Amino acid sequence: MSEDILSQEQSAETEFSSALSERYLAYALSTITSRSLPDVRDGLKPVHRRLLFAMRQLKLDPDQGFKKSARVVGDVMGKFHPHGDAAIYDAMVRLAQDFAMRYQLVDGQGNFGNIDGDNAAAMRYTEARMTDVARLLLDGIDEDAIDFRPTYDGESEEPVLLPAGFPNLLANGAQGIAVGMATAIPPHNVVELADAALHLIKYPNASVDTLLNYVKGPDL
Repeated sequence: MSEDILSQEQSAETEFSSALSERYLAYALSTITSRSLPDVRDGLKPVHRRLLFAMRQLKLDPDQGFKKSARVVGDVMGKFHPHGDAAIYDAMVRLAQDFAMRYQLVDGQGNFGNIDGDNAAAMRYTEARMTDVARLLLDGIDEDAIDFRPTYDGESEEPVLLPAGFPNLLANGAQGIAVGMATAIPPHNVVELADAALHLIKYPNASVDTLLNYVKGPDL
């Protein structure tokens, strides 16, 4: 008898179209904000941000030694990113490829694939550490520069975004396809971006045409 009452309390009638719409909207928002598109502030997708943060916790600075890629992927998956290890490693490999990134964020040691389409070696064979550009993205993270939020299991915290002392979104560009939204931003020369930023700081009302005198176009 009590089980019947409990079942009635936990169930409710709803139209199939309404239930489908609500659930699909939740999925779409999750894909847009938490997986497929970069944040304009640091130019990183969640998996990339979590990779760099995990590498920082492992003390994989540019002037330190390498660690196995499998160690990094394991930390990211166990602490921050509740998805498959293959997807995490693929994201890490791309950050280390000089033909995929204008300014690499991961310094890879071993076979990280090539421009002809050959895949990277398994994560147990390759090693990695951060580059100087990645360190610039993380610089200031201990100085209350950004907010933190609980991880997916509530056991730790992760940064909402990185301080980003490097114009990553425009310098490295980004590509992503979500639900009903997509992005495709080409890479640009960081020296030109810095010159344009300095001009914009000095002249906040500078026009786009003026800034284009500094940033001539994409740096493919």
